[in-house]
Amino acid sequence: MERTPQRQDRIRQVLARRQKDLTVVLNNIHDPHNVSAVLRSCDAFGVGEAHLLYTDTAFPALGKKSSASAKKWVKIVRHQAARVMVDEFRSKGFQLLSTGFGPGAKPLTAWDMTRPTAVVLGNEHDGVGREFEGLIPDQIYIPMQGMVQSLNVSVAAAVILYEAFRQRQAKGLYDTPSLSEEERETLYERWIDL
Repeated sequence: MERTPQRQDRIRQVLARRQKDLTVVLNNIHDPHNVSAVLRSCDAFGVGEAHLLYTDTAFPALGKKSSASAKKWVKIVRHQAARVMVDEFRSKGFQLLSTGFGPGAKPLTAWDMTRPTAVVLGNEHDGVGREFEGLIPDQIYIPMQGMVQSLNVSVAAAVILYEAFRQRQAKGLYDTPSLSEEERETLYERWIDL
């Protein structure tokens, strides 16, 4: 890729708006196209890192063609154990929310997404896996007005991340970089030639 002034400016603008303390966890999502679509939403709303926890299947093979538009801009962190991952997020002050319809579940707009937040999204058939039982008591759902009870996981991720963007934008969180200058420079050097 050519290092034009416009490209350099665009990369710096995007990095200045990345939200270090907002992320998603993809739990056993089998369809690589859905994973790629979630990554595109992450990039669109300033989420620079996505976490994958797969316990009942191999990590998805993300082809270069299907995910090229986002895979190179969003860091993928793989995890092997739910408890270790949850403890790591909590040690950094994150609230953890899992998608679901349990008795204590609250609608998306009831949550303060300006706080450091990780949202766990389950797969298309079973939802969030049993490995999270007892680890994440807080559940989030998207209010639905039709006959179907849920959205495709990639659409749900986009809706959730848009609400997080809306709340954070209103609070001015995109106006001040959350990545340090050193972190932004490291990513800039990695991105400029992609």
